[in-house]
Amino acid sequence: MRFDIVTLFPDCFTSILTSGLLGKALAKDIAQVHLVNPRDFTTDKHRKVDDEPYGGGVGMLMKPEPIFAAVESLPILPRRDVILMSPQGKQINQPLLRELATNYDQLVVICGHYEGVDDRVLNLVTREVSLGDFILTGGEIPSMALLNGVVRLLPGTVGKVESLKAESFEEGLLDFPQYTRPANFRGWQVPDVLLSGNHAAIAKWRFQQQIERTASRRPDLLEKWQEERGQGTVDS
Repeated sequence: MRFDIVTLFPDCFTSILTSGLLGKALAKDIAQVHLVNPRDFTTDKHRKVDDEPYGGGVGMLMKPEPIFAAVESLPILPRRDVILMSPQGKQINQPLLRELATNYDQLVVICGHYEGVDDRVLNLVTREVSLGDFILTGGEIPSMALLNGVVRLLPGTVGKVESLKAESFEEGLLDFPQYTRPANFRGWQVPDVLLSGNHAAIAKWRFQQQIERTASRRPDLLEKWQEERGQGTVDS
């Protein structure tokens, strides 16, 4: 998969593109990331990418011309999505990441800055995506989250495919608690069922823990999970 990230601050991505599973995935050519700076497409001597909003207001807006020129300079693959990282967009969730990882060969991600972008930039994009209901100084951090979330779902990134299926949000519930050695640490004991070797009992315990943990920490998720299955309240 090809990622084209349109950003005024390409240096922000230096570390994440060479670290961890993401760095390994790029090294194995599972994905490619290209950083494009709109400032390189300005035509004035000051390389200006922002200006005051018409009608007045606080702050500056990113101008449309450099963004359009940057995006239009990119190759176009058959299955392409052009995303604007924006607090007005749909919040990132696991189904969205799966959709992007499955249905597209190219993601163009535009990182906004200042007070946002000229609204005519929306004519370029196919969707707006948000990290959540809060404001950051730019779209770089949200785009990193999107990049990481999509790449880890691509075949070959994660060694064991099964591990992707047994994670928080994949089945609509939070993950169950997990433990490793030692069995007793500072008086905190690993639950006996996990030491029993009884796989059926372990699976039942884990599922019940998912229900209880989701009920206590994210009741909204549990309600949605129950509605999707046509179930009433699950005892916890």
